[in-house]
Amino acid sequence: MAMISRRNLILGAAAVGAAAHTGHGAAPAHAAGPRPAAASGVLADGVPLGWLEGGTPRRLAAGSTWGVPWPKGTVPEEQAFALRTAAGQQVPVQTWATAYWPDGSLKWTAHAIGEDVPPAEEYVLTGGTPAGPATAVTVEDGRNEVEVSTGVIRCVIPRKGDQLVRALVRGDREIARNGRLVCLRQDEPGGDEGGTAKAEKFTGRTEKVTVEQSGPVRAVVRVDGGHRHGNRTWLPFTVRLYFYAGSDGVRAVHSFAYDGDEKEDFVRGLGIRFDVPMRDEPHDRHVRFAGPGDGVLSEAVRGVTGLRRDPGAEVRRAQVAGRATPPVSTWDTRVASRLHLVPAFGDYSLRQLSADGFQVRKRTKAGHGWIPVDAGGRAGGLGYVGGPGGGFAFGLRHFWQLHPTQLDVRGAAGETAEVTVWLWSPDAEPMDLRFYHDGLGQDTYPEQLEGLEITYEDYEPGFGTPYGIARTTELVFWALASTPPAERIAELADAVRTPPLVVAPPAHLHAAGVFGDWSPVDRSTPARARIEDRLDLLFAHHSAQVEQRSWYGFWDYGDIMHSYDPDRHVWRYDVGGYAWDNSELSTDLWLWYHYLRTGRAEAFRFAEAMTRHTGEVDVYHLGKWRDLGTRHGVQHWADSAKQARISNAGYRRFLYFLTADERVGDLMRDLVDADRTFLALDPVRKIRTGPYEPDPHALGVSTGTDWSGLALAWLTEWERGGDPVAREKLLNGMRSIAAMPNGFARGSGLYDLDDGTFTPTEPAVGVGSLGAVFGLVELCSELISLTGDEAFTGAWLQYCRLYNGTAAEQQAETGQSWGSLNLRQAHSRLTAYAAAKLGDTRLAQRAWAEFDTGHAGYPKGHDFGSRRVEGPKVLKPVDEADFSTNASAQYALAAIQCLALVGDRLPA
Repeated sequence: MAMISRRNLILGAAAVGAAAHTGHGAAPAHAAGPRPAAASGVLADGVPLGWLEGGTPRRLAAGSTWGVPWPKGTVPEEQAFALRTAAGQQVPVQTWATAYWPDGSLKWTAHAIGEDVPPAEEYVLTGGTPAGPATAVTVEDGRNEVEVSTGVIRCVIPRKGDQLVRALVRGDREIARNGRLVCLRQDEPGGDEGGTAKAEKFTGRTEKVTVEQSGPVRAVVRVDGGHRHGNRTWLPFTVRLYFYAGSDGVRAVHSFAYDGDEKEDFVRGLGIRFDVPMRDEPHDRHVRFAGPGDGVLSEAVRGVTGLRRDPGAEVRRAQVAGRATPPVSTWDTRVASRLHLVPAFGDYSLRQLSADGFQVRKRTKAGHGWIPVDAGGRAGGLGYVGGPGGGFAFGLRHFWQLHPTQLDVRGAAGETAEVTVWLWSPDAEPMDLRFYHDGLGQDTYPEQLEGLEITYEDYEPGFGTPYGIARTTELVFWALASTPPAERIAELADAVRTPPLVVAPPAHLHAAGVFGDWSPVDRSTPARARIEDRLDLLFAHHSAQVEQRSWYGFWDYGDIMHSYDPDRHVWRYDVGGYAWDNSELSTDLWLWYHYLRTGRAEAFRFAEAMTRHTGEVDVYHLGKWRDLGTRHGVQHWADSAKQARISNAGYRRFLYFLTADERVGDLMRDLVDADRTFLALDPVRKIRTGPYEPDPHALGVSTGTDWSGLALAWLTEWERGGDPVAREKLLNGMRSIAAMPNGFARGSGLYDLDDGTFTPTEPAVGVGSLGAVFGLVELCSELISLTGDEAFTGAWLQYCRLYNGTAAEQQAETGQSWGSLNLRQAHSRLTAYAAAKLGDTRLAQRAWAEFDTGHAGYPKGHDFGSRRVEGPKVLKPVDEADFSTNASAQYALAAIQCLALVGDRLPA
């Protein structure tokens, strides 16, 4: 088979592009097989849906988009869907396919609702003709600009130039204009005495605009470009703008990659800026900031409360409420005649420089001093400026979690206010991405291997670079008809903090047969209940550690630490490879399966934040290591082990299919060509003997951590109906691994980059303890279910049976003992899989015995409790337990899959 680059595959790109304009996914090249029957039982009664956090949301951010899975062969790809409330009211909905089963039936669909119908507590999704919105979203895709109308607002997006958004209009009134990306760079970090940092201001420049969806309920416009100053363009960005029928809000998802020299390119500020026309009188101009909870700071540009002379109670009440005040001619003349002597405060700023503290300050204008307004712990991340004639609200999700952040209003006393949402606050220290030590003399591979023996850090000069890492943040902007009351400001802030998401219940997700081997929570027996309680305790402890240890910050939020130091009562944040987890041993999978089983909002939000982080910060998106992730370490990019096991698309699939998030879809699609990284970097260079020149037709690739990462990207691309080369490489890999003597037990083979096939090499057995714990278990279960390939099934079952088998059993089948292997508790789920597939009671009993021994995990008698540690032993009170993240993730995955596969054999 000839090599075909996915990035140059015109057919696939054309199919996706055409589908984008119709709001439906591209139809896949299906494997031969029977066509599915028309939707029957699965849609007859409908699928019940509700909100992730329960109840009815007070306000949507702009709209809501979610995913629903379907059992294999039950829903044809041309199926139409209708949505109604539990009370029977029809709700306008837009639907498109995000994944297909091999027979062509729908596997996942995405659905979107707008704001023309108020949110209901419960919905039912059925087959049928969807209701249309009162006013559909429309997109005019012009030569020079794209104009989107929701029926309430219009947004004009230039195809080229320095403006992200030219104008945001409500009715006949322009609410905001000249939306642009801004970046402040300096050539040294500053902060040291005697620093002479040189600053530069960059502006985002649009290079490409793509309409990805065009209604009727939801429209999506993608804007790509870079930040430009003079002759230099850097920090490439993608901003997606989301519009929903009947909404006055615009959701924005902002992604950028760092492509500078970390020793001389320090980001001082990064944000999005708009100009807001000020039409009302200064005393009728209002500034609002959301504080903690429902707290709202309500200020006027020129305040008339608290003056020595009283303008009148109605005037004061109106200004505080954000309404137009009565005509000045009706005020007390002692105030009306002296209004020009009341200072107008045109500049406001709220800065959140840490997770636990924000400050609000204001000044009259540039060149004059700031005065403090108020301070608190964690701001809501929402601001507003405007008046009774219209105003602009702006919000940043995870505002305090992603500190340092800032919201600025400048010039509100003049004709035009300038609003900036700072993703990185210019009032904070500049972004410093330099490596954290000087190498400690580790110039050679032997010295670096010695370093592994003491700090567990795999150091190599030049490898601890941030070049190519990325970050994604979510924002919402509203074009409002007038200054909203404080209660609505609080509602908007709540929608920014926790965007309402529609979800299907665990029972439906499980019945659809997606994501392999798991089952909803079942406490029907004391033995099951005991394991379920332990799973809850593990989740509760690790999720609580985020707050107790303050694992927040722009580059850190979403990840957790790897191992604990009981002597200092801290996680080993400063010890080599024991610090940030970076997806080690599939923490992401554990959290997502915990959500699938429980349906709990806190589990989803924890997993969501981790997916946002690990898919962006822990992976290279540019440069020579593009598509590779970085092993766990003190900094997310510090370790020299750059591996496909970390960039693994399997960790992203859950968020993509549950939310249809286009950015996550991009990240997974980028990984389809990740096998080419084996030409750029030899993963075993430090222990290899003899010369090595990578041969694209004979690359040393493992059938465990390497292939699972590659294959999960191919599987997802196949499901999504994308590049057919992905499907061929996936199936070729399956066939050739099964054809090698000893199959998976061989551990690796010579991989052909052109077609994805393996050929055997020596040794005949090369089993490692990590091979199956980076998604291979989940991958093989799904592949066997999808394809029914007997040879592949046999090879995988052999590996499952023998990993925890006896040396005699291993030798009898593969010619030698596999040696002393680690992570036996984690591999109990492999034994359970073989037991379920073969109907072998003895193997089922063996699986539970292996699970209970707790080898490299938690034995049956392990203490799952925590203990409180307080001062002066620690800086602040914390809870600690005998847990490590690796062990917790693999214990939980083993428990979840053993319960699903052989739960009926669980000993009493």
